[in-house]
Amino acid sequence: MKFLTSDGIQLEYTDQGAGMPVLITTGYAGFKEIWHQQVKTLVANGYRVINLDRRNHGRSQATAKGLRMSRQGKDIAELLDYLHVEHVNLMGNSMGASVFWAYCSLYGDEKINKIISVDQSPKMISDDSWSYGLLDLNWDNFPKAAEEMYAVKTTVQRIDDETYGVLKEAQKGYSFDYALNTPLLYDHAFQDWRDILRQLSVPELFIAGGQSPFWSSDHAKAAAKLVEHGEYAVVEHSGHIVMAEQTDRFNQLMLKFFAK
Repeated sequence: MKFLTSDGIQLEYTDQGAGMPVLITTGYAGFKEIWHQQVKTLVANGYRVINLDRRNHGRSQATAKGLRMSRQGKDIAELLDYLHVEHVNLMGNSMGASVFWAYCSLYGDEKINKIISVDQSPKMISDDSWSYGLLDLNWDNFPKAAEEMYAVKTTVQRIDDETYGVLKEAQKGYSFDYALNTPLLYDHAFQDWRDILRQLSVPELFIAGGQSPFWSSDHAKAAAKLVEHGEYAVVEHSGHIVMAEQTDRFNQLMLKFFAK
């Protein structure tokens, strides 16, 4: 399915199932198909699942417009309005989680039921107030050092064969333009979402990969402490793409949290 944003960018999404909506977004350079097993599981358990390729990601339109987190948050708001969704669960991995914090910074959490963020620190630049930043990124080497993530292997476990096949099929004829999206990466790395987390009135579950290559898994516990109804879980034997590396464990956590 396709959706046209207010600034004329065409976004690709799927909308499956019936019941309480769950809106899913994936991380930097990602395709929505990485959530294949979660979509299947949620639909089978009575949820409506809206899985979005963000602008410049997956099979959505590539553009030089709106390469900032605030525009990404606005895209979420416009899609929810377009689909007439008034109450929704949110689930995002990496930058996909930060997109939802960007949405909350602009629109609040009135429409949100619960949030799951997967292996994303709310502050990516380490300093005296926060030690769970991205790799060795600090104010002395920002922003260029953020690009060091390109050389990092994101997983420690092989993703399941079914998801891999679906993902490879979706990627045919499409590629992510790293040079074009550098401004988005820098804007993402610059953000500090801790004030937004403190303002949330809805529950948020922070899931960290036990062997994430980007930051200590302790970021999940620290972030959960900032949220009034915050929870956290560390999934061992998993890197950054927790939902595809440890599918069964992740799906257990997901279903339990959404069902509370």
